[in-house]
Amino acid sequence: MIHYQIEPVEGYSPKVGELVSMLEHTKEVTLEEVAYLTVEELDALPYEQGNSIAALLYHIAAIEFVHQVISFENRDLTEREKSKWGIALELGEMARRSIKYKDIHYYTALLNEVRADTLKQLKVKDDKWLCELKHWPNGIPHNNYYLWYHVMEDEINHRGQIRMMKRLLNNKELL
Repeated sequence: MIHYQIEPVEGYSPKVGELVSMLEHTKEVTLEEVAYLTVEELDALPYEQGNSIAALLYHIAAIEFVHQVISFENRDLTEREKSKWGIALELGEMARRSIKYKDIHYYTALLNEVRADTLKQLKVKDDKWLCELKHWPNGIPHNNYYLWYHVMEDEINHRGQIRMMKRLLNNKELL
């Protein structure tokens, strides 16, 4: 059942716990939105140069993974990590060709696996870490709070795309 209150989650520092509450709500709504989609619906393309719902779900998991690496480990992706997540991060033609033929359980498991690692790592972080000032290579400041806000923002934007695509699917315009 989806929880409709933002409040600190027990076991986390106060602000980190609120962030966890928001992350979990965002994921629960996304998973509810796609829960009963078929492989055919997951793989349908809205237009020739578009992305499928499957690719968008993989992308959501990839964005979260990348933000784990950046915020928890203060580094970029390794070549091995790029080989697993790169296509989903970039989307486009390679994603259209390779992210398909899997059922919703595959994408749900992927999203849950990445989130479990996020929650585990956030358990040992505090509010000071969340607000810690960092700088991008170009000198622009940011903090970990912003990075995790961006994870939610990206997922919510793609969930909007998924909802639009589902409406088209219901009209059989994509199949």
